Amino acid sequence: MADVKLTHVKKIYSNKVEVLKDINLDIKQGEFIVFVGPSGCGKSTLLRMISGLEEITSGTLEIDGQVVNDVPPALRGIAMVFQSYALYPHMSVYDNMAFSLQIAKLSKEDIDQQVRKAADLLQLTPYLDRLPKALSGGQRQRVAIGRAIVRRPKVFLFDEPLSNLDAALRVATRMEIANLKESMPDSTMIYVTHDQVEAMTLADRIVLLSGGDVEQVGPPLDLYEHPANVFVAKFIGSPSMNVVPCKIEKAGEQTSVSICPSIVVDTPIVTDVKEESKAAFFGIRPENLVVVETAEEGFLTGEVTFVESLGEATLLYVKVPGCDEAMIAKQAGTLNIKRGDTVHLSALPEKMHLFDSNELSYLR
Repeated sequence: MADVKLTHVKKIYSNKVEVLKDINLDIKQGEFIVFVGPSGCGKSTLLRMISGLEEITSGTLEIDGQVVNDVPPALRGIAMVFQSYALYPHMSVYDNMAFSLQIAKLSKEDIDQQVRKAADLLQLTPYLDRLPKALSGGQRQRVAIGRAIVRRPKVFLFDEPLSNLDAALRVATRMEIANLKESMPDSTMIYVTHDQVEAMTLADRIVLLSGGDVEQVGPPLDLYEHPANVFVAKFIGSPSMNVVPCKIEKAGEQTSVSICPSIVVDTPIVTDVKEESKAAFFGIRPENLVVVETAEEGFLTGEVTFVESLGEATLLYVKVPGCDEAMIAKQAGTLNIKRGDTVHLSALPEKMHLFDSNELSYLR
């Protein structure tokens, strides 16, 4: 197994479109890294550059300490699992998994041992004699993963492997990939998805991309609790974080935050702002807003414009005077609140966030 290191990696197509701008990543052996971001951010292109299916315009890519910019894909020691399964329809599950080993001219005994070991790991043993058309989507994806495992690669690459599955199969297969990760702790795995739930549940570290740039790298909860900027704050979490303009006011030792723009939060939620007055953005996650009985208990009061009852939770869309967009509050269970009601919202100071208005970067 191997480390993967990208240093000042760029991708510019012939039409001058810069897809990846300056990527620097150091992926350690045994890590499960997830590339996540909106469509068109460059995550799949980055994965294909690591695999060798896309050329690197500039910068260096190292696998296991060796620069592999010009090394053919077959010699990089990687195995890739595609979104479309890419199974041979006329071959059995066993033959699909054994094919690359047969090409490598391994003995029948070694091939059989490796295929059956992978099949046992992925719970595919009862299906080894079946053709792909006789399998469900989740089973086909497991076969594709098994085909990668038997090659014993240095690095596993997954390109949105669950996007073709329905919701139930996606959850089940995600659990199987998590189990695979636990059973192969020394394997380096790089996984691309647009689904933040997959990213949050599978990753040791998330690499969040936007417009060809890396916005933040870190463990899932770091991105959730300490987003580097407004983009990260709004991308991670569902529903996304409420973010509204605010002004930070300092008067001696006292700090207050005015939002929407006349609501003042008199709490020391930021201590490193030197200016007497600073434009910023205030953020609070929907699940950290709590409905309280009186205006004195809360810091926001507004009219409910929409209610979404999800069973296990209720989403309240609250129009706060002075705010352009409704604030979303996520409450556990069902509530006896309807459109047109006035509600008061509170939150703990430690759950509040501030972002610089110029760079949209994290202040607290």
